[in-house]
Amino acid sequence: MLDVAPLEALRRQRPLIHCVSNLVTANDCANLALAVGASPMMACAPQEMAEITAAASATVLNTGTPDEERFEVCRLCGCEAVRLGHPVVLDPVGVGASPWRLRRTQELLHLWTPSILRVNLGEAQALLAMNSREQGVDSPGPASQRERLYAAVALARSRRTVVLLSGPEDIVTDGASTWVLWGGSDQMSRITGTGCMLSVLCGAFAAVAGAREAALLASAFWKVCAAQAEERTQGRGPGSFHTALLDAAGTLTPADLAAGTQIQEIAHRSEPQ
Repeated sequence: MLDVAPLEALRRQRPLIHCVSNLVTANDCANLALAVGASPMMACAPQEMAEITAAASATVLNTGTPDEERFEVCRLCGCEAVRLGHPVVLDPVGVGASPWRLRRTQELLHLWTPSILRVNLGEAQALLAMNSREQGVDSPGPASQRERLYAAVALARSRRTVVLLSGPEDIVTDGASTWVLWGGSDQMSRITGTGCMLSVLCGAFAAVAGAREAALLASAFWKVCAAQAEERTQGRGPGSFHTALLDAAGTLTPADLAAGTQIQEIAHRSEPQ
């Protein structure tokens, strides 16, 4: 059973979470951080990255809408967070969309290892140099659970980190232990930024829990919020769902989270299958 106590700790401590977000989702990411109980800071000037990273309890780096300065900011933040022993979450949005984006992301990963690597299937496959079906920032087309498990476990082992591979069911793994989380809502695919917001949740929970526990909590929390939002809106459309999703994040109780979480640990062999 998932330990939901860190949700109360998060809301009590209100940790500062530094988010280097992208242009599309920055506002949603900041509002979600506030709703769940964290205090967001969305600084992006290279000149202050060391100081901001040092002041934050966790750092979330998003490489969507990238340019050279954004990659430099991510380099500075990641190096400083790792040096200080602070948790850092990397969301390599659309990493397989272009060779330049992939190369620059790989350069970051050669310099430092994130506490949590939050990806979709296409992004995981691109980082593994597999035949990715990534289309822009999305992973189009269905994939078997076996295919998704293979990618998640292989990426966790190759990068020696916790991987949260999101999708119809989320997979959380550190390469040795693996969990699958179900639930949520199909409506999540009709609004932009839900993956970016999930990465911010990883950062928020990483401020009060270990990396693996933070990824599990973020996944479970977001799945339960989505299910509640769908129930409340009754098919009124993506705008209403978007609002209800934020409302759910701000009102979800530890008891709701425990009751709504659908999670199972998956046994696997020494090699990913």
